[in-house]
Amino acid sequence: MPVEVTPGQGSHGISMWGAPGSGKTTFLAALSVALSRRNDDWKIIGSDPASTDYLLDKTKELSRGRLFPEASKVVERYHWTLMGPTTKKTRWWRRKPKIGDQTRIRVNMIDAPGGLYAQGGRAAEDLVDLRQRELLDSLAQGRGIVFLFDPIREFKVGDAFDHLHAPLTRLAERMLAADEMEDGKLPHHVAVCITKFDDRRVLETAMGRHLVGVEPDDPYGFPRVSDEDARTLFRELCRISRSGDAELVLNDLGKFFHPERIQFFVTSSIGFFMDRRRNVFDWDDSENLLPEESGQGLRVRGQVRPINVVEPMLWLGRRLAAADPAGVIPR
Repeated sequence: MPVEVTPGQGSHGISMWGAPGSGKTTFLAALSVALSRRNDDWKIIGSDPASTDYLLDKTKELSRGRLFPEASKVVERYHWTLMGPTTKKTRWWRRKPKIGDQTRIRVNMIDAPGGLYAQGGRAAEDLVDLRQRELLDSLAQGRGIVFLFDPIREFKVGDAFDHLHAPLTRLAERMLAADEMEDGKLPHHVAVCITKFDDRRVLETAMGRHLVGVEPDDPYGFPRVSDEDARTLFRELCRISRSGDAELVLNDLGKFFHPERIQFFVTSSIGFFMDRRRNVFDWDDSENLLPEESGQGLRVRGQVRPINVVEPMLWLGRRLAAADPAGVIPR
């Protein structure tokens, strides 16, 4: 069942949302890897044994086995807590950390096999309805959303709008009935994550629009797209949608959410390939995803170095903490 909001937890819930196969499971595994690479106290912890086991298994598959986590075979409901330090306001003129305080952010994922949507029949419809109800429960209880936009899937399938519009419209119906709309908009903060930046097609699209740079303090010289330019890249990638409906995703986001509560991020769960002997990014040899020798499936070529996976979560966490101080929970 979806996690209930209990007193003291506030509304620090983040739900992961996207089309089936858009990479929610891989993103989560990459989040765990990326947090382990950071030199701070942020970490992700399972909220129950099943969620902990799931996180450990998927992270091991990605980091050690260099394999993408298997697609969901059943409707899955998992819950984690993103935990880290906080800066709590104690005086109007300064902020002072209080020892023992932590920021705790609930992360919920409800997923289902993509095949359910193509099987047809009453049973498949019931499972789709179940997934949508649970997704709506998760979205209604929290105030943070990670929406994954897979530009490669959009080029091949073109269904991002289908998986956004219906749940979003029903969420608005529910929030309006509960009198939780704010100035005609939903109260959520939304991190739109453009995935698969490591794919050469996405990278070259960004390069062709002069949106790629390198952080001056990055010793490896990996390419990046700034958060300020991420919306521009999103708009460019929408033009390659197979269905031609991807631009409606941007329109819907603007209609249903406050513009200042939407932030775009360009991400990659596996990052770019880097030859460990040279220890620097090679623009001519950047592919980190290769087909298996058997021709069945894909494998990660080198080390997993996630790009911009932690940042959307922390952006949401800071926004939610500022909006709801109850999210800071003493240990």
